[in-house]
Amino acid sequence: MAETAAEMKNQQPVSGIVKRKPVFLKVSELKPGTNGNNLAVKVLSSTTVLDKKGRNTSSFNSRTGSAQTRIAECLIGDETGTILFTARNAQVDLMKPDTTVIIRNAKIDMFKGSMRLAVDKWGLIEVTEPATFTVKEDNNLSLVEYELVNVVEE
Repeated sequence: MAETAAEMKNQQPVSGIVKRKPVFLKVSELKPGTNGNNLAVKVLSSTTVLDKKGRNTSSFNSRTGSAQTRIAECLIGDETGTILFTARNAQVDLMKPDTTVIIRNAKIDMFKGSMRLAVDKWGLIEVTEPATFTVKEDNNLSLVEYELVNVVEE
């Protein structure tokens, strides 16, 4: 019996995979060494720290489709606090000051003992409607310095 494309589309998947709803965190809930973080934040500032053009075709980055490397440090936040976000290549264009973004599957990187938020190839950044909250700028998690402590079990 031949089925139309619409009938095939309405059928449930055979594997039975059910995706769970994303859990959104607040900036103040971020902890060192975590990943899979989802946040809705405002971009407060964006500072370019590296803008390097490739000299020849051997520096062409096949993953990003460019021979240019760009890195920007962006201060982002919500009503609970702020944190530095490291934007790379195409992400730099999305992280403009005064925009609201949804960050999915972000990870916490440690840089000189402080937390930085980053999104790798498994994550997503999307610009959304302007948020209604006011950013709490006096709670910057990137200013908190952490120290690595080795625990010896006896």
